[in-house]
Amino acid sequence: MKLARLALALAALAGCASHAAAPTVPPALARDPTRLTRDDDRRDGVGVFTSIPWGFDTNTFWIEGPDGVVLIDTQFLPSEALRAVELIERRTGKRVVLAVVLHPNPDKFNGADVLRARGVRVVTSEQVRAHVPAVAAMRRRAFLSRYAPDYPDRDPTLDSFGAETTTLRAAGLELNLHVLGPGCSDAHVVVEWNGHLFGGDLLVSQTHAWLELGHVRAWLDRVEEMAALHPRHVHPGRGPSGGSEILDETRAYLRRVLALVDDAHPTEPTPEGAVEALRQRIVQEHPDFAYPVFLYGLDAVWREEAQRAATTAPSR
Repeated sequence: MKLARLALALAALAGCASHAAAPTVPPALARDPTRLTRDDDRRDGVGVFTSIPWGFDTNTFWIEGPDGVVLIDTQFLPSEALRAVELIERRTGKRVVLAVVLHPNPDKFNGADVLRARGVRVVTSEQVRAHVPAVAAMRRRAFLSRYAPDYPDRDPTLDSFGAETTTLRAAGLELNLHVLGPGCSDAHVVVEWNGHLFGGDLLVSQTHAWLELGHVRAWLDRVEEMAALHPRHVHPGRGPSGGSEILDETRAYLRRVLALVDDAHPTEPTPEGAVEALRQRIVQEHPDFAYPVFLYGLDAVWREEAQRAATTAPSR
């Protein structure tokens, strides 16, 4: 039943994307894909490529080192991954040598094999890599026919840097790769370099959170772990970068989701219309946030909070 609900949510998400930009529309020609790059990031050699809406406005960041370029995440559409790497190599005059996948969702890993074909090493943690096959298979059922031929028909090949937080050297850079637990996905990596923190979809920046798994309490722990790194620059999976205020805004958003669910006294089975009412409330409270369809995972939060309430209720 859970997988069926997820399939329906993903189908709705794909439908929403088709309204945002049909594949025959070339918005990329009219929109600068590096438009979200900030001047202070650029001075540090950090840039961002943002996909067309058909690819969910997905961010791929780059860090320019003395000996090459490192990418953070590999895009939802392989065509956008290719466009990103070609643009970045033209801008920097250097080859992309490494890409890091932050968590097991297709907007992070779908472009991996396109990059590998160009000689780019694509890495992630052992924990993230272990979750990729199941996620990739589920996403193919939701997206492959809609996006073909611009969607992978097989699992990506990813190298593991190990199961522990580590320092990785590439392109003349030293990157701290932090291995974190569940949040919006079942496993995460965040990359820290020179005061910059790349957190992917663990960060909320003018878009709604992808609540598919319902692990909001664990997600809040991830926010505290990122805050403990004291970053000066914070970079999300979609939406604009900023400073530590993005961590504050993410924390406030997730706490508000929990408060709304808990104030509704969640029980199982879910009362008809209860989750939809909460979804509408969250959208109303954030009228400028993109991708309200991501809130189709709110029923998972309801279930997790209902189970928690049932196990913590005092015995009579």
